Amino acid sequence: MKNDSIIFIACITVFLAQLGITMYLPALPIIAAAFSSPPQDISLSLPAFLIGMAAPMLVWGSLSEKYGRKTILSVSLLLYAICSAGISLVYETEMFILLRFLQGLGASGMSVMSRIMIRDRFSGALLSKSLSWLSIAFVVSLGVGQYLGAILLASLGWQAIFISLATATLLLFLVLLRLPSSNALPSYNSLSFFATYGRLLKSRDFLLPALAGGLGYGVIITFNTCAPFIFQESLGWSASEYGLLGWPISLSYLVGAWLVNRYVIRKGNIFFILLGLSILLFSCTVMLLGSILLWPLLLWIPYCFGVAGQAMNYPVSMAIATENAPIKGPYAMALCGFMHQLMAAVIGIIASLLPGKYIWMSTGLMCVLAMAALVTILRTRQ
Repeated sequence: MKNDSIIFIACITVFLAQLGITMYLPALPIIAAAFSSPPQDISLSLPAFLIGMAAPMLVWGSLSEKYGRKTILSVSLLLYAICSAGISLVYETEMFILLRFLQGLGASGMSVMSRIMIRDRFSGALLSKSLSWLSIAFVVSLGVGQYLGAILLASLGWQAIFISLATATLLLFLVLLRLPSSNALPSYNSLSFFATYGRLLKSRDFLLPALAGGLGYGVIITFNTCAPFIFQESLGWSASEYGLLGWPISLSYLVGAWLVNRYVIRKGNIFFILLGLSILLFSCTVMLLGSILLWPLLLWIPYCFGVAGQAMNYPVSMAIATENAPIKGPYAMALCGFMHQLMAAVIGIIASLLPGKYIWMSTGLMCVLAMAALVTILRTRQ
C-alpha cells in the first residue's frame, strides 16, 4: 500500500475503534434503566471495553510480525463487527459487559495495527506528524460519535448505536480485502516474547514518555466515564444537550492535533509535549475549582482546553517512546498501546467507583493524573 492509503486506512480504523468508547456514552443512563441496573454497573462497560483493548495488544503486535499487518487487522475488524452486532441483542447487564470486553479485543487489534502500519513507514518528526493524523481521527470520533450516538438514541433507540458500528466496520473490512498487503520488513528480533517486552520496560527512554501519554489519556477516560452522570443527573442536562458537548470537545482536540501536524517539524517534539501537558494541568485545576463551585461552564470549557493539550501530548509522547526504544519493529508500538489501554482501564474502574454527587472527586483525579504526566516527562529531561 502507498503511504497515503496506509494513513487513510489507519485513520478510519482508529475512528471506528474509538467510536466504541464515545458513541454509546449518551445512552448510558437509558441502558441502565432498560436493564434495571444501577448506573455504576453499566459504567463498568467502559473499563471492560478498555481492558479488552489492553489485554491482547502485545499478542497482536507479535502476530502481525508473523502473519502480516493486513491479516491481523482483518481479523480484528471482523471480531469488532460481530461483537457490536451482538451487543444490540442483549438485555442483561452481565452479557452486555462481557460483549463490551470482547468488542474491546477487536478494537485492540484495530488500534495497535493502525499505529504499527504508521510506524513501519515513518520516523522522527515525520512519525509525530503522521501519528497526529490518527489523533485527528480520534478527535473526530469524540464529537461525531457522541453527537451521532445522541441522535440514534433519540430516533431509533440505543441498539441502533451498536448496529451502526457493526455495519461501518464490516464495510471497512470489505474495503481492506481489496487493497494490497503492506511490504513491511520483519525486524528479525531473536529475543523471546517476554524477553522482548521486558527489555523495553527496562528502558527509561521508552518507559517515561510512554507513561506520560497514558496518564494524559487517563484524564480523557476519567471525564468520559463520569461526565454522562455528572451532566445528565447531577446538573440536569438532557441526553441531547450532553451529546452536543462533543462538538466543542472535538474542535479542541482537532486544534491540538493540527498544531502538532503543522508545526512539530519546526518546533520539535519536546516543545509540544511540555506545552500540551502544561495546558492539561492548568485546565484540570480550573475544572476542580468549577466542580467545587458547581459552575458547569468551569467544567466543560476548561476541559476543551485540556483536550487540546492532550492532543499535543499523545502523538508526540508515543513517537518519542517508540523512537527511543532499544528494539525495533512493531513491539514498542504494541507495548505503548498496551500500557495506555491498561492504564485507561484501571483509571476507568477507579473513576466509575467515585460517587457521582461529589463531582470534585472526579476532577481531583484528573488533576492528579495531569500532574503525574507532567512530572514524568520532566524526568526525561534530567
